[in-house]
Amino acid sequence: MIDMTRKALQVSNNGADEHAPSGPCEVGTAGQSNVELLDAYSRAVISVVDAVGPAVVSIGAATRTKKSSEPEANGSGVIFAPDGYVLTNDHVVQGAKQLYVSLTNGTTHEAVVVGTDPATDLAVIRADSANLPFATLGESASLRVGQLVIAMGNPFGFQSTVSTGVVSALGRSLRSRAGRLIENIIQHTAPLNPGNSGGPLVDSRGRVVGLNTAIILGAQGIGFSIPSDTAKWVVSQLLTLGRVRRGSLGIAAQQRPLSRRSARFFNLSQASVVEVLSVNRGGPAAQGGMRKGDLIVAVNGTEMPNVDLLQKFLADWPIGKPVNVSVLRVQERLEIDVAPVEAGARE
Repeated sequence: MIDMTRKALQVSNNGADEHAPSGPCEVGTAGQSNVELLDAYSRAVISVVDAVGPAVVSIGAATRTKKSSEPEANGSGVIFAPDGYVLTNDHVVQGAKQLYVSLTNGTTHEAVVVGTDPATDLAVIRADSANLPFATLGESASLRVGQLVIAMGNPFGFQSTVSTGVVSALGRSLRSRAGRLIENIIQHTAPLNPGNSGGPLVDSRGRVVGLNTAIILGAQGIGFSIPSDTAKWVVSQLLTLGRVRRGSLGIAAQQRPLSRRSARFFNLSQASVVEVLSVNRGGPAAQGGMRKGDLIVAVNGTEMPNVDLLQKFLADWPIGKPVNVSVLRVQERLEIDVAPVEAGARE
């Protein structure tokens, strides 16, 4: 694009070219427009970097508790509150004995883990400092495909690195290291490398709309970010409870295709259901009368074609509040009331 713009400007300025038209030069006008657009693009990126850059940190971890051990750069993070709260990835801080947060002004502070959520690969840590620069968490729901985004972080230990791209897809799903499906993942084209993990994805107004979490090795222009709307919910849970509470029915389950015969017999439109593989003894599902082999077709009237949708429903449902579970058992459709418990508790 730069070469084409220079040629266009040269034709516009020379004017004496024997092949140039005697009237207004359309090529020159187009070239000038491209330059103006480039300048606007540059100004947008520069303003975001100036505003958000000081809040982007490098996170180092020491595997030994001795202060003399040199911390290794694990990833990136972004300060979201002036009293030192930093949002990053769970895998960046996992297993660390000591944490250190380095700012762009050259200062380094010790940090402690406030809470982690492996299910979404998010974590909150707190630096031992105050009155720090911070960024604002925006609304990822307002993103549009094609929108400019800026990734900031410390790839390969190169501090304060900036890359740009566009939102290339929305609503992707990505498995966390804990095996749970993270919904509404943002796919974008801003180049990411090891060390970018935990760094912010920012829109042109300087709002953090995602947290960079994964790349596909060998791929070009494919990066993934956890949406800020998910991050805000996780942050609120971690700051108030120290953990994220999710509901559980006390079952092991898998997706199973629904036969056409069963779909016609029970007048169902969905192509798959959730098959109960086992029921935890004494858990909420067992207490409600659910059995191994039951096929869950709906919860509170909402179709459940797969396990991920069931998990998402339970994540948003108040723990302890009964839900109505519709199951198929042989040739019967049964309605079972189950009160979810917190995942990890006795189920």
